[in-house]
Amino acid sequence: MQQKARKRILITGAAGFLGSHLCDRFIRENYHVIAMDNLITGALENIEHLFHLANFEFYHHDVSKFVHVPGKLDYILHFASPASPIDYLRIPIQTLKVGSLGTHNLLGLAKDKQARILVASTSEVYGDPTVSPQSEEYWGNVNPVGPRGVYDEAKRFQEAMTMAYHNFHGLDTRIVRIFNTFGPRMRLEDGRALPTFIAQALRGEDLTVFGNGEQTRSFCYVSDQIEGIYRLLHAEYHEPLNIGNPEELSVKEVAEEIIAFTESKSKIIYTDLPIDDPKQRRPDITKAKNILGWEPRVSRKEGLMQTIAYYQQRLKDNIKQHK
Repeated sequence: MQQKARKRILITGAAGFLGSHLCDRFIRENYHVIAMDNLITGALENIEHLFHLANFEFYHHDVSKFVHVPGKLDYILHFASPASPIDYLRIPIQTLKVGSLGTHNLLGLAKDKQARILVASTSEVYGDPTVSPQSEEYWGNVNPVGPRGVYDEAKRFQEAMTMAYHNFHGLDTRIVRIFNTFGPRMRLEDGRALPTFIAQALRGEDLTVFGNGEQTRSFCYVSDQIEGIYRLLHAEYHEPLNIGNPEELSVKEVAEEIIAFTESKSKIIYTDLPIDDPKQRRPDITKAKNILGWEPRVSRKEGLMQTIAYYQQRLKDNIKQHK
């Protein structure tokens, strides 16, 4: 009887950073979790601890192709997508396809199953913003043909398609705009500032900061991000919603903090700023506070210490494997 009562949720991108933490959360909440990933950037080790569970199953599948899931579905979380500049410069076509064809396939599945669907959008829809902080009403400043355009425009299209399904078909939809998030399970070679800086500091290498390091970012710890997504899925709100930490600091300050927390002898060196790299990134989370009763709880220092400990273990494990 208990098995029948369980809500069933499909999580795409389930072997990735956020996807794997979402799997953990919904397992803890006693859902039946159907995980899907083509492993183009995800890693099975992020979810292998769940494989023995009766209420967890995994499909190795690319959602850009037709998606079929047997049985009832209550919810769909669409988190499949490359999410770092290194990835979407390496696999630009796949990045565009998962945001467009993948989104279309999953919206169709949600319609067929009469499931609520939450799609993972991004602060990148704001591009290199001309206003700060960025509220959901800001339409963005995006270069559609620049190197980052494959990710930015895939996500902007995803939002438009999701709203079209909501408005035309009456589909029960949610859109989360995710700002910079960090924590365990981000790949060492992810290419984004935090994992790169931590890996460099732990290896005793110089930290490479783009430009003059004055560009700003706002970092949200993964457990806070997951809580915000969980609350949005269960809230009655279909417009895009920012989830992120509004505490803003410069990339140079981040590098200095990581050197201090790792007690590294590393120095900071400066290199050319990538094309269209945003100069500011800070969420306005007024709506998240008012609608979800959500705001970040984990301090940056606490989150960084947990993340650094995770990477220290990863580096040790890598050394053991190569002995």
